[in-house]
Amino acid sequence: MTPEDASEADATSAEGMETGRRVREEIARRRISRQALADMARISLSTLEKALAGKRPFTLATLLRIEEALGVSLRASSAAPTPSGGDVAPEAMGAYSRSAVTWLEGRYLTVRPSFGTPGSLFAYLTTIRWVPEKACLCFAESGRSDVRFEQAGQVSMPNLSGHIYLITNEQGQYRLAILSRPTIDGGLFGILTTLEVGHGSQLVPASAPLALGKLGEGEEAQLGLVSPDMPYFTAYREMLNRSTEGGFARLHVPD
Repeated sequence: MTPEDASEADATSAEGMETGRRVREEIARRRISRQALADMARISLSTLEKALAGKRPFTLATLLRIEEALGVSLRASSAAPTPSGGDVAPEAMGAYSRSAVTWLEGRYLTVRPSFGTPGSLFAYLTTIRWVPEKACLCFAESGRSDVRFEQAGQVSMPNLSGHIYLITNEQGQYRLAILSRPTIDGGLFGILTTLEVGHGSQLVPASAPLALGKLGEGEEAQLGLVSPDMPYFTAYREMLNRSTEGGFARLHVPD
C-alpha cells in the first residue's frame, strides 16, 4: 500500500541512543521482559527490539505509547517546557482544563479514504489522552498497516471556533485534522490535511474527509485497508459520509 503520510517523528541519532538507554534502564529497574513492555505499550516486539538495537528510530507515536505504559517521560529533550499549573493547557492550545476534557479521552476508530487504493477506505486507531508533561491532551495513532507513518501530536480546543484540532508539528512540518465536537453518539467528523506521496519522492498536499468513532472498553474494530467487497465496508463508508453529507466539512472543487 502506498504510504499516505511522509511526516515521521524520528528523534536525532543521539537522542535515539539516549532514549534507548532510558528504555533499557526502565526495563531492568522494573524487572520486566521486553515482550511484557511491548504488550503493555501495544507495539510489536520486533518494533521495540529494532528501536533498542538502533536498527530503526523511535517514532513519536511509539514513544508516547511506551511512556504511557511505563508512566515516565523518556525523551531526552522536550521540545517545549512544561507549562506551570499542569491541569490547564497552554493558551496557544485553547487553555482548556483537564477536568473539562475528560469526555474526549479514549480510543477511536478512525476512517478516511485510502490515498493509495481508489474506492477503498483506510481504518486505524487514534488514542487521545491527557499528558501531564505537556499539560494538554495528546493523540497517537496505532493499528495502521503503514506503521512507520503513524502520527502523534497535541490536541487544540479553542473556544473561538468550538472545533477540535489534532496537530502534528515535526520541525515545522504540519499535519492537521479539524474535527467537530462529538455528536450524541460520540462521533467526531471533519477533514484531514496532510502530505501524500506523489511521483517518486515528491510530496503532494492532500485533503480528505475524516471520521472518528469512540470505542468502548475492550471493543475492537477492523483495521487496515477496507475494500468494497468486505462486509464492514458499508458501515465504514456511511460513517465517513457523515463528515460531508452531515455538514461537518466541505470540500470545494471548482467546476
